Amino acid sequence: MSDLVTGDAVVLGLRPARLPSRALAFFLDLLVYLTGYLLISIGLVYATASMDVAAKAAVSVASFVLVLVGVPIAVETLSHGRSLGKLACGLRVVRDDGGPIRFRHALVRGAMGVVELLGTFGSVACIASLVSARGRRLGDVFAGTLVLRERVSGPAVMPVPPPPPWLAGRFGALDLSAVPDGLWLAIRQYLTRMGQLDPQVGAAMAAKLADDLVARTGAPAPAGVPAAAFLMAVVHERQSRDAARAFGRPGVPAVPGVMGVPAGGAYVPPSVAQPVPPAAYAPAAAPGPTPAPAPVPAPTPAQPAAEPVRRTGFAPPA
Repeated sequence: MSDLVTGDAVVLGLRPARLPSRALAFFLDLLVYLTGYLLISIGLVYATASMDVAAKAAVSVASFVLVLVGVPIAVETLSHGRSLGKLACGLRVVRDDGGPIRFRHALVRGAMGVVELLGTFGSVACIASLVSARGRRLGDVFAGTLVLRERVSGPAVMPVPPPPPWLAGRFGALDLSAVPDGLWLAIRQYLTRMGQLDPQVGAAMAAKLADDLVARTGAPAPAGVPAAAFLMAVVHERQSRDAARAFGRPGVPAVPGVMGVPAGGAYVPPSVAQPVPPAAYAPAAAPGPTPAPAPVPAPTPAQPAAEPVRRTGFAPPA
């Protein structure tokens, strides 16, 4: 386990990939790329049959560079560090701070890979990976990246702490469709590790994540709700919605448009539903003269709930 500290002072418990898994991922990628290069070369043989020798050599070199250098760089950039071989082995390339890589990181890794992987048949990369404490080759050192194990055996993922009871079901009408997966991941990582952070740093991170969440949902910030408690309640609400959609689990807070609740309508729990008059359940009278029915009092309409006052800003409850 390697403890990496991000720019926001978040400690990430990461497992760097070692030489055997990285070598297997590289050979799987190399097999795919060589197969593609062979198919392209066969097609170029027929396409360049009328060209001279120099043109054929130029096309061959260009196809080699494109397939074995350009394609891996593009794949790592577009997939954020997950090539086919790494995906099969459960690996991923990230920055030193745990963030996703960009084009410049993939470019440096690809350029160095030509020398230490293809040029020396992987011997330089193997030596560098064995010497490095985190199993990094030279391309990782120059690019500032690290290859991690995404699928690891061990204890289950740390659960998100439950929200305070007074926040349960309060955010049932919140629109969470515009919240990206990256923000959910950042919120979950913070909530599972907030006990390891400095109180001031943790409070600042919670306020920033809560502001980002409010900006994505479009709803104003609730008044008197701490930022960390707000994040717990919203994550719990999202998990409840996912469970309701997947399993139809009873007892899950209702969501507009899900579980039979109309979109834009309010959820009415069974405890406050309008009671049926007792006269409706009276047994049928015996044959004989029918007496005049007693008037049934009209049910009293339920009083509408008071509209909550919306304010902005995150502050501890009074």
